[in-house]
Amino acid sequence: MLSEPRAGRLAAWGNALIAGMVSPDDAAVAIVGDDAVHRVEGLPDESAPVGLTLALGRLRALGATGLRVALPAPGHPLGLSGPPEFNARALEAEEAVICHGAELGLVPEVYEAGPEGDVHVEVVWHCLPVREAPPADVPSLGEAERELAEALRDATEVLTRLDVAGSGPVAEAAVAAYRARAERGREVLAPGYPPRAVRVLELAQRVGALVSLAGENGHGGAVSASEMVARGEALRPVERTARRAQVAAYNSVVEERERGRGVG
Repeated sequence: MLSEPRAGRLAAWGNALIAGMVSPDDAAVAIVGDDAVHRVEGLPDESAPVGLTLALGRLRALGATGLRVALPAPGHPLGLSGPPEFNARALEAEEAVICHGAELGLVPEVYEAGPEGDVHVEVVWHCLPVREAPPADVPSLGEAERELAEALRDATEVLTRLDVAGSGPVAEAAVAAYRARAERGREVLAPGYPPRAVRVLELAQRVGALVSLAGENGHGGAVSASEMVARGEALRPVERTARRAQVAAYNSVVEERERGRGVG
C-alpha cells in the first residue's frame, strides 16, 4: 500500500468532476498520473474503448451521481456489492470503482511496455454491470479514524516484538520519504473532500506503509518460517483496517451527499 490505488484516483477526481469542482481535462490528467494513458472499454453504446474525458461524461449521462472505491482481498469483499462476476474481476485486480446511480462498475487492467528503465504503463478500465446495494464492510469516517489509531499502535508493537529491523527509524524514514513523494506529486484526495477524509486517508496510507515494510523486510528477529507466519498473522488485521479506512475516505463525499438527501 505504498502507492495510491488507481481506483482511488479515478473515484476522487471523478467525484470532483461530478460536483463541478474541476474540469474534465484536469480530472483526466490527475487520474492518469504517471501512467501513459487510460481508456475505458465496455461502456454502454460504445463499440470501442474511449478516453477518460469522454468516459466520465458518458457515466454522468448514464446516471452516475458519485463514484465509490472497492479494495477487496481474498476473504474480504471490501466495498463490493455484486454480482459475483464483477466481484471476481475486482478481486483479481484488488481494486475497482462502483458508480452510484448507474449500476456500472470499472475494473482496471494494467499493461506495461518498453525496455527496462523506460517502461510506460497503459490502463484499460473494463466497464461491467454491478448491483446497486450497500458496499460491503465500509466504516464511517469516524469509525475508520478510531480504528486506525489503534491499528497504528498495534503495528508498532508487533514490529517491535518481532524485532523487525524496519520497526524503528528505518520504517519512519521510509514512510516520511513516501509522504514527501506524495506531497510533491499529487493532492491528497481531490477538491470537495472534507478535511477529515484527507486526515483519515493520510493515516491509512501511513499504517499501510508500515505493514508493507514489515512484509518486505526479511531482517530482524523474525527470520524462521514460524516467526514469519506469526508476523503475517499479527499484521493481517492491521492491513485490513488500513484498507477499510482508505475506502471510507474515498467514499466519504458520496456518503455525505446521500446523508444530506436523507438516504442511507
